[in-house]
Amino acid sequence: MKIHPYAFCSLLMLVFIPFSSVTLCKAAERPNLVSIVTDDQGRWAMGLYGNKQIQTPHMDQIGREGAVFMNAFVATPVCSPSRATFLSGRYPTELKITDYISPDEAKSGLGLATTTWPQVLQKNGYQTALIGKWHLGEQNRFHPRQMGFDHFMGFLSGGTRPMDPTLEINGETKKRKGPLPDLLVDDAIQFLQQSKDKPFALCLHFRAPHTPYGPVPEQDAAHYQGMDIDVPITPGVIPEQIKKSNQDYYASISSVDRNIGRLLKELDRLQLSDNTLVIFTSDHGYNNGRHGISTKGNGHWLAGGVTGPKRPNMWDTSIRVPLVMRWPKVIEPGTQFDEMVSNVDMFKFVLGALKIPETENLALHGIDYSPLLFGKPVKSRTALFGQYDLHNNGLAYMRMIRTPQFKFVKHYRAKRMDELYDLEADPGETKNLIRRRTNAKWQKTADSLEQQLIDWQKSIHDPILEPAYQ
Repeated sequence: MKIHPYAFCSLLMLVFIPFSSVTLCKAAERPNLVSIVTDDQGRWAMGLYGNKQIQTPHMDQIGREGAVFMNAFVATPVCSPSRATFLSGRYPTELKITDYISPDEAKSGLGLATTTWPQVLQKNGYQTALIGKWHLGEQNRFHPRQMGFDHFMGFLSGGTRPMDPTLEINGETKKRKGPLPDLLVDDAIQFLQQSKDKPFALCLHFRAPHTPYGPVPEQDAAHYQGMDIDVPITPGVIPEQIKKSNQDYYASISSVDRNIGRLLKELDRLQLSDNTLVIFTSDHGYNNGRHGISTKGNGHWLAGGVTGPKRPNMWDTSIRVPLVMRWPKVIEPGTQFDEMVSNVDMFKFVLGALKIPETENLALHGIDYSPLLFGKPVKSRTALFGQYDLHNNGLAYMRMIRTPQFKFVKHYRAKRMDELYDLEADPGETKNLIRRRTNAKWQKTADSLEQQLIDWQKSIHDPILEPAYQ
């Protein structure tokens, strides 16, 4: 007769097996977590979301063997503030990290200074690790080992070389030979092997596909040799330039995907897959020619083959991200969720999924949508909010509200820049209806959304509303 392992643990407790054995059983029952985050990967740059040219079989595997979220967003379209929100459940202005942390800011002492969900997991008996990118402060008090991670291997700043990188390993800075994604996953596999008998939470944060995209191993670039990349071509850009940029971008993503495959295979080999929630997402979206700009929320106009002025933005291409999850013990393969979710939800979501009580006295935002994984409904979200202050390479103060039908973006300290889009009629956000505000319908819509936005800003004590910022 075959006895389920969890039932076996219960039998052990009934016959008074020593406490240490019971502890091991309880540890085996507790779910593990693997959180994989890429850097600068748009939702459109993944096969499962409809891209027929990019090779992402293992990213797709996570969603096909589990769940795909069709409407996942981030609260801000640039790395440091988005990562801070992901780990803390708070908005960028609350954390005083509203743009990427520059080297000068890191040196002067800017960093993430609040409770993170890895800290809560650590206090609840989880072995925790961050492998890869941090970019949330470089002083000792902001080091990952001080922010909830038992193990850290990677880099504290915004980036390192995609090939032969310099990394912090066991507290020492070392130059390593090889592709960065491979080196990170080598360490991640070692962490899994060492932690397999304890509940663990692994955060694997890749640098790719951030610029520079390469070099990448030939096996990853080979997928796209000679391929005519199908990308939107906006007026003024040089098609060959955009196609080549996306070709290199795809190769970088495939280098990550291949390594995700290695990690999933190791989870299978260690017989950890069934009880491990694997989350794959990105820190924000990307354009790479879409809307006629480069990169993300701090992108530049592209025209005539040159890099033009910045175009601060919160288009869906910059804030919409892939989000897929696999948890064989819980999630039915092929599940799809259409609910709007945000990375500000991640703190509450992780605690809810792992059945860990929320820590008291934490000012967390967002919702716990983990009941969806267990087949239970959650309250429908009527709006998402976002913000971005671009101050390192320009000047922009944007606040956003997005409903299922509309998006309104308020540009503070800038004239004639506010934006209103009807996402049902214009999902590509090509027609700014603010310019039609003389139309009574759009006037009423914009005014209503702006008031909701202001109410939200007041609720988080957004400093942009203070007279000093006007």
